[in-house]
Amino acid sequence: MNAQIERLYQIGKKQTRRIIGLMSGTSLDGLDIALCSISGSGTASSLVLEKFTTLPYDRIFRERVRSVFAKRQIDQQALCGLHAYVGEVHAHMINQALSDWQINASEVDLIASHGQTVYHAPRRLLQDPIYPNSTLQIGDADHIAVQTGIITLSDFRQKHLAAGGEGAPLAAYGDFLLFRSDKESRFLLNIGGIANFTFLPSKGSAAAAYATDVGPGNTLINQYMDAFFGREMDENAEEASKGSVNNPLLQHLLEESFFDEPFPKTTGPELFNLDFLRKALRNSGTEALSPQDVLATLTRFSAVTMTDAIKRQAVDLTEIAVYISGGGIHNPLMTTFIQDLLPEAKVASFEALNLNPDAKEACLFAILANETIAGKPENVTQIKDSPAVCMGKLSFPY
Repeated sequence: MNAQIERLYQIGKKQTRRIIGLMSGTSLDGLDIALCSISGSGTASSLVLEKFTTLPYDRIFRERVRSVFAKRQIDQQALCGLHAYVGEVHAHMINQALSDWQINASEVDLIASHGQTVYHAPRRLLQDPIYPNSTLQIGDADHIAVQTGIITLSDFRQKHLAAGGEGAPLAAYGDFLLFRSDKESRFLLNIGGIANFTFLPSKGSAAAAYATDVGPGNTLINQYMDAFFGREMDENAEEASKGSVNNPLLQHLLEESFFDEPFPKTTGPELFNLDFLRKALRNSGTEALSPQDVLATLTRFSAVTMTDAIKRQAVDLTEIAVYISGGGIHNPLMTTFIQDLLPEAKVASFEALNLNPDAKEACLFAILANETIAGKPENVTQIKDSPAVCMGKLSFPY
């Protein structure tokens, strides 16, 4: 037997596995690296976050990824090179984190790499009957495995697509295994570039768990900041807090038909981009708005679309709790809007569930890898419209 397959077999038999989860979102701020200690599998899973860091991307990295990101026409040579380049950058960052933590690679069982999304294309969005649902994440895992010496699982979304899903959001799997409550109906709201939530009904409920995208989280704000201020984000809502929400613009933004579609659904910057904003500004006659007013309105827009989606599912529910993770939790104006729009719900940081809100998504990919190696598809059969599959492709170091 190949020695690497033998090692994988032994890892699967261990009571506890140390898995590095990686997440690089559409905001392109940096690579989240979470070293997790995971025991058991399925609903018996338990996760301890040992170490966490976010290593920032430099401007050159961001510009190279953005040259192909969410674009229908690109330079194929750039895409081909980026697949290897992103893998090399991520491998270097993992090695840097391990060095900083004074942990040897031999002490880590697996890496779970999300990769970098560059295009998300559900058939429902593209309206093209020829192509099936598709999504593309780059960052070759063979480069990661070879340069770190650690068995790597990657490309998780493709199995979800092959089994009939849209490839996103995948958070439902880990959320369902780790965070259900006996009493609360929980909405685990992640505010990344795109906002999504996992709905977890209380264990005695007849309702089904599921995950869905709900609309833009930070992506429009970040794109606008980059275009008009040359900055990656509106840190601490500094600019938006100087402005006022413009209701005509807000109403035109909310007219997008995506918001009326049933759950679960997915979306991305392919829809919510500066062209989408320019159209709304033109149609609402608000093209002369100050940048600060635009940012205030975009922040309110994200908050309204998130909370409207939660309210749709929360009808007739009691003991509703919303736990927030992702970069948006650091936007005080956005979180204030969310709290104001959900006066009947408990709204809290994911820290209330004993997990760093910035690390959550990286940890959930570690859970996906754990299920692939030590779990079974039957563990996730109760998640609505999410295929019961184990996900991820294997890359060996040699």
